Amino acid sequence: MLNVPSQSFPAAGSQQRVAPAGQSRNKVALKPGHSLLDWIRLTKSGRDLTGLRGRLIEVTEEELKKHNTRNDCWTCIRGMVYNVSAYMDFHPGGEEELMRAAGIDSTDLFDQVHRWVNYESMLKECLVGRMAVKPSPALQAQTEKMESTHLNGLSLPPPLRQEPVPTPLPAKDHRPRYDWFQTEGTVSIVVYTKRKIPSAGCAVVDLQDDTLRVEMLLGKMSYLLYWRLSSEVQGCVDVQTAHSVGKVQVCFHKSVKDKWTKVGQPLEHHDTFIQCKDRELFYRECVLVSKTDVTHDTQVLRLQLPPGSHMQVPVGRHVYLKTSLQGTDVVKPYTPVDQTLIPPSQSSAEMGSDLQLMIKIYPDGLLTSHLANLPVGSSLSVGGPEGSFSLRILRDVTHLYMLAAGTGFTPMARLIRLALQDLTSVRKSKLMFFNRQERDILWCSQLDELCSKEERFEVEHVLSEPTDSWRGRRGRIDACMLQNFLERPEDSKCLVCVCGPTGFTELAVQLVRKLDFSEEEIHIFQG
Repeated sequence: MLNVPSQSFPAAGSQQRVAPAGQSRNKVALKPGHSLLDWIRLTKSGRDLTGLRGRLIEVTEEELKKHNTRNDCWTCIRGMVYNVSAYMDFHPGGEEELMRAAGIDSTDLFDQVHRWVNYESMLKECLVGRMAVKPSPALQAQTEKMESTHLNGLSLPPPLRQEPVPTPLPAKDHRPRYDWFQTEGTVSIVVYTKRKIPSAGCAVVDLQDDTLRVEMLLGKMSYLLYWRLSSEVQGCVDVQTAHSVGKVQVCFHKSVKDKWTKVGQPLEHHDTFIQCKDRELFYRECVLVSKTDVTHDTQVLRLQLPPGSHMQVPVGRHVYLKTSLQGTDVVKPYTPVDQTLIPPSQSSAEMGSDLQLMIKIYPDGLLTSHLANLPVGSSLSVGGPEGSFSLRILRDVTHLYMLAAGTGFTPMARLIRLALQDLTSVRKSKLMFFNRQERDILWCSQLDELCSKEERFEVEHVLSEPTDSWRGRRGRIDACMLQNFLERPEDSKCLVCVCGPTGFTELAVQLVRKLDFSEEEIHIFQG
């Protein structure tokens, strides 16, 4: 719903933009002077965007319903009411899309698109007040313990926000469990996930001051352990994973050698097992340690996690970069890549302390321009990981086909390595990579080297604006080239993965369907 321009995944114009299967995203051309930067300037101008002259009010359901027109549009997100009338012309989905939220609680609609968008920051000058809803006694007690926040310079209780009710688990899915043990100087947390873990790992650990947060990303589910520790500890963690048996062990050192009676005081949502999409994002401060040019307009940024953090990003998932620009938090997702397509001696799962993000720099992009000028040693907040991709769809796949355009290649990069390293059932992995010019091809030499070393992998490059010297395919995606590319050998199980701009993705999916591939045989990478 409130699809903030720079925070949509990927950004407007990005080569990674995709649309859900069978559904197109409505994008409109914004008028001149209506970029994200222009919206930030408007919110800083002192103009009254609420119509209440700085007052904050409690809004009843009946009152909310009255404000449902183009020039008087209020909406509620997680208990807080905003006047979004002024935002109409800045919304990339257009007036029609935003009007779906007019006069109602639009939390569900908002979450369907981008629940991670920092709307509190983007819309803080549009805040009308809080819904006049009587909370449950338990929630009221919890709310009273929380510190008040200040919005628009006025004190206001925090939004009433509960962790969603756990989704019923499939009959064959079993809840993880944990145990702990200690020596005189160490504490170890052992998580039994009760399922095989992919080699890329699934553990996200954050030890910050006196709190320990351990999250297991298990397909579409998230298992969380969260404590305020019993005593002071040193700031580093060690994570060991037994992939075949699904066991993860987290070890850290006590600052003072003594005996603990318990790990610590459980914090909010400790020992919960819910869908990943229902888990709130958690951010940690990372340091930019290097930049490497990939093409004329694309770089790989290497971010180092804090000593107490360890992040194993499952294949197909993305993380979020957040930074403050002109006093407003700007958030954007990126899909991590490994350091190289060629498998190194040390796996990414064993590393876990660095993130590699392949980022295309857009001249008019607010965040990417900032990243391009960001000096090594600077800090960036990283949230997540998150994403809907599940390795279960790769089960028993024999032929993996990938159709990528531009930076739509980034989710394919780790998928290629996974297929070649860990998926013994895959007999052939083929990438058809679409770009405008030869200089735009990401990791071109690595792709060629991988082809020469690995007989199970093939790549075909297609350029829409080639030079006369180009000897490869030319043009844009069409039925003829896909018919020759998407083979269906006897006794095969195929999967076609697609990622790219909206027009590319929609056309690619239509063409694949016409070749009699079922919905279960097509996956679209999306945010």
